[in-house]
This record gives sequence, structure tokens and C-alpha cells, in this order.
Amino acid sequence: MCFACSPFAGALGTALSRRSILKHTVAGFAWAGVAGATRSFVCISAEAATQNVDTLYAGGPIVTLNDSQPTAEAVLVRGGRIVAVGARGEVESQAKGPIETVDLKGRALLPGFVDPHGHVVMVGLQALAANLLPAPDGAGNSIPALQRILRDWSTKNGKIIERYGVIIGFGYDDSQLEEQRHPTRADLDAVSSDIPILIVHQSGHLGVLNSKALDGAGVTRSTPDPPGGAFRREADEAFPNGVCEEAAFFAAAGKLLGRLDAQAYLEMIKAGAAFYASFGYTTVQEGRAMPGSATMLARAGEAGLLDVDVVVYPDIFQSLEEIVPSRDYKNRVRVGGAKATIDGSPQGKTAFLSQAYYKPPEGQGPDYRGYAAITKEQIVEAVDLAFTNGWQIITHANGDAAVDWLIEAVGDATAKHGPGDRRAVLIHGQTTRLDQLPRLKELALLPSFFPMHTYYWGDWHRNSVLGPERAERISPCNSARKLGMIFTSHHDAPVANPDAIRVLSATVTRVTRSGYVLGPEERVNTLTALKAMTIWPAVQYFEEASKGTIEPGKLADFVILSADPLTVSPEDLITLKVVETIKEGKSVYKAA
Repeated sequence: MCFACSPFAGALGTALSRRSILKHTVAGFAWAGVAGATRSFVCISAEAATQNVDTLYAGGPIVTLNDSQPTAEAVLVRGGRIVAVGARGEVESQAKGPIETVDLKGRALLPGFVDPHGHVVMVGLQALAANLLPAPDGAGNSIPALQRILRDWSTKNGKIIERYGVIIGFGYDDSQLEEQRHPTRADLDAVSSDIPILIVHQSGHLGVLNSKALDGAGVTRSTPDPPGGAFRREADEAFPNGVCEEAAFFAAAGKLLGRLDAQAYLEMIKAGAAFYASFGYTTVQEGRAMPGSATMLARAGEAGLLDVDVVVYPDIFQSLEEIVPSRDYKNRVRVGGAKATIDGSPQGKTAFLSQAYYKPPEGQGPDYRGYAAITKEQIVEAVDLAFTNGWQIITHANGDAAVDWLIEAVGDATAKHGPGDRRAVLIHGQTTRLDQLPRLKELALLPSFFPMHTYYWGDWHRNSVLGPERAERISPCNSARKLGMIFTSHHDAPVANPDAIRVLSATVTRVTRSGYVLGPEERVNTLTALKAMTIWPAVQYFEEASKGTIEPGKLADFVILSADPLTVSPEDLITLKVVETIKEGKSVYKAA
């Protein structure tokens, strides 16, 4: 499920467009240092930086993910690019001067992870807001726990509240709360009835506002449900209970977050990029840039706030003027193409399915199948527009009914414009049916699956969302491979932390929180899972010539892991640690 709350960024961008946007440096940001308190960032030695010394990596397993040379003893780097890979003596002989040696000390060197879908700006907001995630990523496992976390955050962040007039919490998940329900405005009013409170569901497709926030957003008893969204109501009257879905949530939250300024926005971007780097990612995505977001990301690049590459996909319906794709990065930022969104979230029960939900949400009948956020005509027109202009288009479609719409739209556009190397992407495709896979292959529609869902919400899908049979087939990675298709594997951060190790483990094991193996036939081996996080996302980005494997001529984008994932048992993959992240030969994250 795509983190479609990126409209928050749109509201902020719209507010900023009415002001002058000045360049900012890290110093002086209101939230500076909050997200990075537990992380350490380092660079290569001053000698290597000033004398252009070659760097040699050796002393541990080197997993190249290059099929023609899967392993090596050493890697030589010069000027941010890989010069040689192979036996240590042969590699050292290609040095042109002094060598700085990085001793891996038995740890594994791999290509840097390439994020095929996430939202770096909102990861920054998550990093700076109250952490409402449930275990293992937080302590938000009950409504009293959420209230306690919000109170503690408010006590520690009084200056932020004073400046922006809102308390923000991120990542609550009703499926993991002891009460098995969403918090309501009354629950949040118990934290504060004087300050607006906004908390975001872990899916990013729903959220809760307290009474003061509802007032600030102009939501009253008479406010109608917008197209593609809904205000949940109290049982004994029509007044909104604070829980808002999809378009209703985005509009209400946007009004509150429009209070944030350029300073806060840039600090969010900086924090988000740094957080990604701490999980081994060297290329990340802003997967639905709303108006103003692409501009602010470019500003962040100009200010030197980005240590990793960012690929931006402006929303095709709301940010059309910002869709100016380029294959070249400028200050670590480029626009990759356009983003479209068809439906919502399966765990939030707003994804558009062809069959009814196993247990419909409160207030819905037994035939409830979710809904589309747009019309069928809109996605057909969007894909045609992208094909007409030669843009890559990535499309959020979670429910299989939404996938049907996308297949039809890409089929129509392909018939009209002819074949071409467009690399259109299906984002999520959680409930993609097996009969839809051959059509995806025929249309060269690359699936970017979300197998990490099997861990976080696998039990919820079995017991409430899809039922035992349909839940087994979510993110059908192995079925795609059997057809000769490649796929990419993502985390959709901030829906979950951009935890590459969790992505890897879930793609290989499909083990749920309870320990159940969800859809064992859709598991893949570790090598396949690693390719879905490195070389195949590089293909998705048209960047396979410079990223995704360790071979001469490519960028020196690496991650050092605590052990070789190819020699670790599947059940122990989750114990791997990111030791260091290296972008073009420069260390941008090192574990404390």
C-alpha cells in the first residue's frame, strides 16, 4: 500500500509557494538533531579525500550480485567509481598511487540497496513526530500507550508545538492495538483538548484528529464525505468520531500541516534521507510528490542536505507542471517520471478488491469491496498522457480490481502508442491474482511488490482483511519468477521503517508476527530477494549501467553487513545488521 499521505507534503508545498523560499543550512533548523540522536555519520579519511587516494575493500565476503562474477576478494574504488573487482593481488595492481585499505573484518560488502518505492519526505516527518508504531518498531500497542507517547512527546517538544501549533503522531495500527479499534477524537481529547492533535495510521491512508483539530480543519456534523474518502461517524449521531479515511484524511491533515514552513520541510527531507542511509539505502524515492515537493527536494539538494540519490515522481493529477523527467541527477535529485494512485490500503480496508473483504469495516455491509480513489477514465487518461510524453509512470494499485484497471489502461496505451522501453511500474499489487501475472509480463509492467506485509499484517490479512485463502497469495513473488519476470521489493516507508533487513527477511521467509508462514509457495531464495533490492530496482530506474551490482565502471555505492546473507540461514536473516553505508566511495552512515 502506497503511503498516499504525501498530500500532506502537497498542502505544505502549496503553503510555501505563497512565500519566498530561502536556502537553509542545517544550522538553525527547529528539529535539527532530533532524528539523528542515535546515529553516527562519518566520511572517508581526510588523506583519501584530499589526495584522491584509491580505496581497497577486502577482508570479508564480497557479494557482487553480478552473475558473471558473483564473488570477489577485493574491490578497488577511485573517484567514487569501482575500478576493479576480483582477486586481491590483481585488484591492487590496478591502483595508480597510494591505497587506503578498508578491512571488512569478516563482514560482507554488497551493492547499496536501491529503494524501489518509498516516501523520503514523509519518512522525515515520521522521524521527527511521536513514534506510535507497535512492537517491534515502537511501543504503541494500546490506546493508553498511544496517549502516553503523545504526552511524552509533547513535554519534550514544546518549542515545536509553540511554533507550529500541532501535535503529530505517526504509525498507530489498529490491527495491533489491544482494543482492536481505531482511537477516536475522544481518546485524543484526553491528551489535549486545547492543542490540535493529528495521528497517522501506519498505512498512511487513514488518521485520527482530536476535536480541536477537526475544528481547525473545518470538519463539522454537516461536512459531507468527499469523493474517494469518508469521515467515520459516532454511533448515536452523525458527528465525525475523528477517524478519517483517504481523501477525507488528506484534506483535513493538509490544512493542519500547512502550518509547517520551509525550515521544517527541509529538515524533514534531511532527516528522511539520513534515516534511509542508516538502513543501507544509497538510492531512495519520493514516491508521490505533491505540489511544491519536487521544488523543495531540489532546494534540499542545493543546500547539500542529501547524502543519497533521490528519485522523485510527482503526482500526475496534482503536480503535472513538476513532471520534467531526467536521467541525470542534479545535487542528488532527479525527477524519474509520474505517479498515479488508484486505490487505498488493504490493512486499512480501503483497497479496491474484486471480492468482498473477509470482515468488512464497521458500518459497511458484507458486500463491501473497498473503493477507488479515482475513476477508471482518469487512470486511462493518465497512462495515455505518460505514454504520449514518454514519461515513466508508476501506479499504486493494491486491490486486484485496481490492478485490473491498470492492466486495461496500459494495454490501451500500448496498443495506441506501440511498444517501447517505458518500464511502467505496478506499485504494491498486494492482491494481484495469478491470472493477472501473464498480462503484466506481456505488457512489460514491472511489479514492485510489498512482501514485508507478510510480517507486519500477514495475520491481520488472514483473520480479517482477506481470509485464509486469499491472504496466502499476497505479493506473489515466486509466481512472477516462475513466469520469468523480475520484481522489486519495497517497504513503502514510512508505512514501515525503511528496514532493508526486514524487507530481505520477509521476502525470503514470509513469516508473520505470530510465526505463521504465509503463502510458503511464494517464498524466494536469498539471492533472488537481494536482486529485488539492488539490481532489479536499478533496472526499474533505468540505472542498471551504474548501480545495483559491484562491477567495474559502476558507482561505488555499497552497504557493509554484519555477515554474508547468502551463508546465513533464512530464519536468521533478520539478525543481520547494517554496519556502514557508502555512497560513491564516501561513508554516509556508520553504526555506533
